[in-house]
Amino acid sequence: MPELPEVETTKQGLLPLLNHRIAAIHIRQPRLRQLVPDSLHDMIGQTCLELSRRGKYIILKTERGHALIHLGMSGSLRLCSPTEDYRKHDHVIINFDHQLSLRFHDPRRFGVFLWLTTPIQEHPLLASLGVEPLTDDFDGLYLFKRSRQKSIAIKSFIMDSHIVVGVGNIYANEALFAAGIHPLHPAKHLDQSAYNRLAQYIKTILASAIERGGTTLRDFVNSQGEMGYFQQELSVYGKEGKPCIICHSPLQLIRINNRSTIYCSQCQPAFCA
Repeated sequence: MPELPEVETTKQGLLPLLNHRIAAIHIRQPRLRQLVPDSLHDMIGQTCLELSRRGKYIILKTERGHALIHLGMSGSLRLCSPTEDYRKHDHVIINFDHQLSLRFHDPRRFGVFLWLTTPIQEHPLLASLGVEPLTDDFDGLYLFKRSRQKSIAIKSFIMDSHIVVGVGNIYANEALFAAGIHPLHPAKHLDQSAYNRLAQYIKTILASAIERGGTTLRDFVNSQGEMGYFQQELSVYGKEGKPCIICHSPLQLIRINNRSTIYCSQCQPAFCA
């Protein structure tokens, strides 16, 4: 699934659409995770005024509303010529007046493409989201305060989108390794200094991944059809059994909430109550 860096990279790649008018819309397959509404056609004739991201959602603002887009498990947004042939899983097509076409491609159809005319932040998909990790609202003190009654594993805690958005499985593994914290450590038993360290690594790793265009492990390509390159800098994710880059012990694999979790048993010692 595309995570925050991949979604941010995609959003940045769509900036050529700003201040251009929507000329035509084609809904080739409306049956995604939520039905693509016919009202999406109301965007025709409107101008793309702003592109933003909230969590893993991309928001395209026009004069009269917002398109709310989620890439799901395998989705991508691509810019191309309106004359380019459709691919099999190009489900939503938006053509602009400067001869660019926005194509929403989603083989597994777990994505979302909605049209909203009500206040965007009040929509149920956005209303309960936690803070953005690359803002000043997110720091060690914030995590420390939110964790005091949480007995869940620290990995599950930082992946909870009601706490902080966009820290998906890849980047949770990487941040916990960098901070030297065992992924099963109970969230409420970490002190503020540990959370200060963890919050800083989350920020640093996400920012670095954005700079390198995200991580391509299977499906992700950006809006120009290019892969991300952060996978070349992964320290633990996908490397179970390989030597730790610090102590050379073999990296361990466990599953937390049915998600692969890779860690070093020496550099991330287990919690002892």
